[in-house]
Amino acid sequence: MTATNVPNLAGMSRENLRSLFAKLGEKPFRAEQVMKWIHQRGVLDFDTMTDISKDLRERLKQTTEIRLPTILEDYVSDDGSHKWIVKVASGSKVEMVFIPEAGRGTLCVSSQAGCSLDCSFCATGKQGFDSNLSSAEIIGQLWWANQKLGAFEAGIERPVSNVVMMGMGEPLLNFDNVMEAVNLMMDDCAYGLSKRKVTISTSGVVPAIDRMKDFTDASIAISLHAPNDELRSQLVPINKKYPISELFRSVRAYMASLPDKRVPVIEYTLIAGINDHRQHARDLAVLLEDFPCKINLIPFNPFSLSDYRRPSGSSVTNFRQILQKAGYTVTVRTTRADDIGAACGQLVGEVTDQTRRSERRKNAASRAKGQADGTGKAFESTDNLAVTADRL
Repeated sequence: MTATNVPNLAGMSRENLRSLFAKLGEKPFRAEQVMKWIHQRGVLDFDTMTDISKDLRERLKQTTEIRLPTILEDYVSDDGSHKWIVKVASGSKVEMVFIPEAGRGTLCVSSQAGCSLDCSFCATGKQGFDSNLSSAEIIGQLWWANQKLGAFEAGIERPVSNVVMMGMGEPLLNFDNVMEAVNLMMDDCAYGLSKRKVTISTSGVVPAIDRMKDFTDASIAISLHAPNDELRSQLVPINKKYPISELFRSVRAYMASLPDKRVPVIEYTLIAGINDHRQHARDLAVLLEDFPCKINLIPFNPFSLSDYRRPSGSSVTNFRQILQKAGYTVTVRTTRADDIGAACGQLVGEVTDQTRRSERRKNAASRAKGQADGTGKAFESTDNLAVTADRL
């Protein structure tokens, strides 16, 4: 798949499509027609768009394109979940996951190939970072999920009712493309999802949260994972730049801008012996006492590059009960699709790491092994080369 310089209609919001058609000397309603063909009927061929004049179809073929990412593989879990491997323009492979439940279907969408934040409990960050996904590559995941699940067939109810920007990457570090895609998800001429059912999850990019009110009214989830700055900075490094107090200030301002009484979701990954003690729960209850929210507890899902362990069932129960007794609405995320490596925190894809983070990690592991067997010097120069290259 090769990127081109012509406008890609697949990732354009209604506002931007209207501007494009105005430049072509066409009426604004042409934007709505094209959106419905692409996002509601699953049509990517201009010649099939029969309510558009042949002349305009020819002009669109000459000056624009409808281009989506490529689906390479489809894994189906024993619990009915799907994980799709998606190839994007940079050549990297990202993952998206569909989780069917009673009364709803949730699609977990990626926004970046890899992630630059390197949260200690997340497999994606261990791969490093390659590139931001375009708006077409983000919305394309929703298009493909609908196509693969039969939603474009006449009379079939749409299987995706909820979208969570909780896949690979930090959504707010790809701000413009994520906002464009989210607007499409909620547009009645596209997917028509409720603003309550499209959730942007962030590790706490405060300046971007401050901007959100001018671009969207989607729901928000905060990857907190600790009840204090000291522990959170170890688990979520961006906390060193934007500590909890600044994060909460920013989220409060965003929630105040919304026309309804929604509250943010606090995501808290429970890691055995790290942040799952009873005292952590009590401290979290105190931290959140003036911060209206819902709490989602996520038992850690192991992966090969982490020594962290999944908490015991009793630890999860005790943690939840302490928060519930303090008056909070608490859910525990059921682990789904871990048999296909698609549970929360496990998404890895295949990323060309521009940060060299994964290379340094491998070199460090090799050096540690060499020191253990007395051959440590063999790896030292290679590691120095990797660090030098990363600085260039």
